[in-house]
Amino acid sequence: MKKKNGFHKYKNNAFGHHDLSEKIADKLTEYAGSWAFIILFFTVLTAWIIINVKLLLNPYDPYPFILLNLGLSMLAAIQAPVILMSQNRGAERDRRQAELDDKINRKAEAEITDMQKDLEQIKTLIKSLKKPVKKSSTKKK
Repeated sequence: MKKKNGFHKYKNNAFGHHDLSEKIADKLTEYAGSWAFIILFFTVLTAWIIINVKLLLNPYDPYPFILLNLGLSMLAAIQAPVILMSQNRGAERDRRQAELDDKINRKAEAEITDMQKDLEQIKTLIKSLKKPVKKSSTKKK
C-alpha cells in the first residue's frame, strides 16, 4: 500500500473527501439553511399549534406547548454544534485554499522576477550590439 504524503492527505480532506459524520454535518447544514427547511419548519409549528388548540378535545400538548418547546430545544441543541462543525470545516478549507493560493502567488512572483532579470540581460546585450563599432585609427596612405 502506497503511503500518502502530507499534501495528498491535506488535499483529500480540504477538497471534498470527508468521512460519514462530516458528510452528514454538511448535508444537515445545507438543508437547515435552506428556504425549504424554513417553510417546512414553519408549517410543522403552525400545524402543531392549530391541532393542539383547535382540533383536539384532549390536546396532547396544550398551551403553553411544553412538549413543543422541549422538541425545539433539543433540535437547537443538536443543530447548533453540527452547524458549527460544518462552518469550522469550511473555514479550515478556506484557510488551506488561501495557503495554496499564497504558495502559487509566491512561485509566480519568483518566476516573474527571474523573467525580468532575463529581460534586463537581453536589453543589455541588445544595447551592446547597437553601439557603433569604432574604426581603427590607422589611415591608408
